Amino acid sequence: MSILLAAGAAGCAALAPDAASADVSAAAQATYGMEDFARVPKFDAHVHANVDHPAFLEQAREDGFELMSINVDYPDFPSIADQHAAVIALAKAEPARLHWATTFSMDGFGTPGWSERVNAGLATAKGEGARAVKIWKNVGMIEKDAEGRLIMLDHPGLSPVAEQVRALDLVLIGHQGEPHNCWLPLEQMTTDNDREYFRNHPQYHMFLHPDQPSYDDQIATRDRFVAAHPGLRFVGAHMGSLEYDVDRLGAFLDRFPDATVDLAARMSQVQYQSLRDRAKVRDFFIRYQDRLLYGTDLTVNPDADPAEFRQSAHAVWTADWRYLATDGTQRVDTLRADVPGLALPREVIDKVYYRNAVRVFRTARRD
Repeated sequence: MSILLAAGAAGCAALAPDAASADVSAAAQATYGMEDFARVPKFDAHVHANVDHPAFLEQAREDGFELMSINVDYPDFPSIADQHAAVIALAKAEPARLHWATTFSMDGFGTPGWSERVNAGLATAKGEGARAVKIWKNVGMIEKDAEGRLIMLDHPGLSPVAEQVRALDLVLIGHQGEPHNCWLPLEQMTTDNDREYFRNHPQYHMFLHPDQPSYDDQIATRDRFVAAHPGLRFVGAHMGSLEYDVDRLGAFLDRFPDATVDLAARMSQVQYQSLRDRAKVRDFFIRYQDRLLYGTDLTVNPDADPAEFRQSAHAVWTADWRYLATDGTQRVDTLRADVPGLALPREVIDKVYYRNAVRVFRTARRD
């Protein structure tokens, strides 16, 4: 605007180059406030809408979110079939707001016809509207072959499934390993939410299972898998289980330029780092602004109270917005600390919160 006005006003000098640069710089550094939260298009790229109830869609509509609901072969969730039925119904109700990822069972792995049955199921899901496929941490941590050995992600028996995901042009959402805290004793963990989860799920607390693959084993296996399947669109769930170190996560993104990661259930680990070096974490988000997907891991199961869920979802979404988009300080109970916001530029927020998910999952964009 200032350049056009200067050029059109008789007798006025042209805008100096350094002034023009200053205008561009100011625009690039402009930030959102809390008052912008509801109006800015947003996309939560990692949720679990496991019941056919409108509560999740109602809150998403009110707060300006689209959702990627991910089916998971998780014992604490309804069956895969029930998750699938719920998400199909929700997507039918609001196809522009509710998108979904299918999954598959490892039951029968290694037996004749297993990969063919799985691949047929993936093709059917693609026809029903699935945008992605989830492979969970049971691969690498729970599932065993006929000889009693853990099935790791790079097992040759999983290769045909990975190639089917690629051939169908779906995204593979991979949750391999766990937070780095998982391999530490409870008292050494950096966040209270990890302490609570692993105290309640000792079967996944790898510190208690030193005979199992190490953290670095899990990460190396995942990396071998990604390298072995070029062209496969891969999203590392939960910051690719590299949440504890933005430098190491950056190295992963540098090595695999087609990969992205979501932030689901790992915001407190990011905040833990920004308390110690805010500039470093802020620079990470700016540098990798095209490679990060906002996500929460919000879950609604059949036993959830709809009103309580809506209140909780709104609280999570607004707290994350305050941290990422503004410079406001808030109390983060899981860190027992007051955490200043990153005040990321609007362009970065627009990508992390919306544009990247639209690009990765190839959904229709809204402005």
